[in-house]
Parts: sequence; C-alpha cells; structure tokens
Amino acid sequence: MRIQDVMRSKGGSVVTAPPNTTVRELVALLAEHNIGAVVVMGEESQIAGIVSERDVVRRLAADVDILDSDISEIMTSEVRSVAPDESVHDLMRLMTEHRIRHVPVVLDGSLQGIISIGDVVKSRIGELEFERDQLSSYVSNTQ
Repeated sequence: MRIQDVMRSKGGSVVTAPPNTTVRELVALLAEHNIGAVVVMGEESQIAGIVSERDVVRRLAADVDILDSDISEIMTSEVRSVAPDESVHDLMRLMTEHRIRHVPVVLDGSLQGIISIGDVVKSRIGELEFERDQLSSYVSNTQ
C-alpha cells in the first residue's frame, strides 16, 4: 500500500499556522480540529516546522510562560516528510526509527497532506481485515 492510498481515504486537509502563532493559539487550534499536530508554514508556503501536543506538554513542564511565546520556539525545525508514492511500510519504519507520530506528505515541494500514526494503524487494520476475508472465502470454497 502506498501513502497516496491512505491519503485518498483520509483526505488532504492540513491545519497549518505561521511561526508567530502563540502556543496558546496553537492549543486552541489543536482542540478545535481535534488533531495532534500542526504544520508550521513559513514564507512562500514552505514548511518551516511541525509542532505537536507533545512539544507543548514537554515545554509546559519546564516553563508555564511558554503559552505566550511563538510556536517557532517549540516546533521541530527538521521536518521529516514523505512523498505520496512511498510505501506505508517505509513510513512505519520512519515513524518508528525517529519516534514521530505525524509526517507531512510533500510532492514537488508542495504540502499535500499529513499522515498520523492513527491513519497508518487504521489502514493496516483495513489491509488485515481484507486478507482475513480473502482467506476465509478461500477456505470456505475449498471445503
């Protein structure tokens, strides 16, 4: 299965924010959209970073005043991304090796969507259910 297959069923909408968004505003965005991460977009619609609820919690533990700071202070600047034609298996490896739960999907420098670990699990469960159904059908037809 390819990432574009997951994107087809999930859709390509991505919540983004500029780097000068405050952490407080970010928390409101995460809650409003019921999501775990926001892609930070810089000049000329380029990905500047990604910031997740995990980033917020870790910084809050050290400094409660971080809520009024810009998200550029807590975002991950080195963003790992994938192309739509890459395999979900490779994406799972990337997420596991780098301990990340949200990966932007980029094609020719343009943000196409975002895949979360939940999206990966959902697609994998769908594959396994399909395989189970195929095997059950095969067994039923050979008896």
